[in-house]
Amino acid sequence: MRFEVRALSPDNLIETHIVDAPDAAEANRLLEQQRLQPLSIRAARGAGAAAVPGRGNKSFSLLLFSAELLALLEAGLSLVEAFAALLEKEGSPASRSVLECLMRDLREGLRFSAALGRQPDVFPPLYVGIMRAAEGTSDLPRALSRYLDYQTRLETVRNKMISALIYPVILLTVGCGVTLFLMGYVVPRFAGVYQGSGRSLPWLSQLLLDWGQFVGQHKDVVFAALAVLVLSAGWWLRKFIASGRWIAVLTQLPGIGERVRIIELSRLYLTTGMLLEGGIPILAALDIVGNTVSPGTRAALLVARGIISDGGTLSQAFETCRLATPIALRMLRVGEKSGQLGTMLTRSALFYEGESARWIERFTKVFEPVLMTTIGLLVGLIVILLYMPIFDLAGTLQ
Repeated sequence: MRFEVRALSPDNLIETHIVDAPDAAEANRLLEQQRLQPLSIRAARGAGAAAVPGRGNKSFSLLLFSAELLALLEAGLSLVEAFAALLEKEGSPASRSVLECLMRDLREGLRFSAALGRQPDVFPPLYVGIMRAAEGTSDLPRALSRYLDYQTRLETVRNKMISALIYPVILLTVGCGVTLFLMGYVVPRFAGVYQGSGRSLPWLSQLLLDWGQFVGQHKDVVFAALAVLVLSAGWWLRKFIASGRWIAVLTQLPGIGERVRIIELSRLYLTTGMLLEGGIPILAALDIVGNTVSPGTRAALLVARGIISDGGTLSQAFETCRLATPIALRMLRVGEKSGQLGTMLTRSALFYEGESARWIERFTKVFEPVLMTTIGLLVGLIVILLYMPIFDLAGTLQ
């Protein structure tokens, strides 16, 4: 269990620490060993919540930790010495707590992977599995290097997708802001001007002005409802993305569904290939990978695992469960014959990474002008409908 502790340091400074301990008494004892005088001990927020599979604690940078640990191990330090060095330079209380727990577990005789597994909200199953396999080969630096390369590749794809989304999101935000300003401020004022004219208006203009009159008469209710709608949509969207179901929805969209599926399969191949190259058995690797994919792909992996456990090959299982593209299937069969299955999976992932990057670039070049045109037409339509009565009046005076 995790406890949030306020304690008095030897320098008479009040510090906050996060401590992993079976109970409050043990947390108190651990702090006293560090020459800290506990002032208050309480369960940390979210201590009873389940960690999201595959995600680490946001306050602890797993990538930075791995890079620093790799540098220290390659410099010739032992694991305990490396953690002592990391603790000396660490200033974040949350990160220090993680490192202190690891150091304590190692000094008590636990293996490195077992110590990592005691903090599942910080170290995901994928990371623990890689380190456990490295302990069998006594090559921890290579495992850390492989994980850093894996994360760098994932971050590259993720950054490309985020970069491709930035401009469309800005366009949508500005377009929605302009539209809301017109519908909530400009249209109600035009409705007041035209209200007493006594002239018949085009039906679209009349519909727009009726909306303007409604907003003008119920402004507080309309904006309160709009705020509730936006907040509810944001809450639902965040929950929907966290559930992983958004990938299944995107794969059903025409035009981009197949490409989204390829991107997810590319990540599946990269993760599985890294685990197999690290010496993890295929069934254990599939169990670990299941924590990093969407629910639909996870269900397919369970079926594939059953086929392999019954004596089937990975290529047969992936082909049956529609987890293999034609190119990946050929490379899997080559890898099974040559004994380089992990390498072939990694190569398949790299092939589709490059193809996906080119597709993302082409898609954004087409999508951005289309989105800009759509927003311009919408704003232009509102403005034209507002000014049509004026044009009609000007024609009558002529």
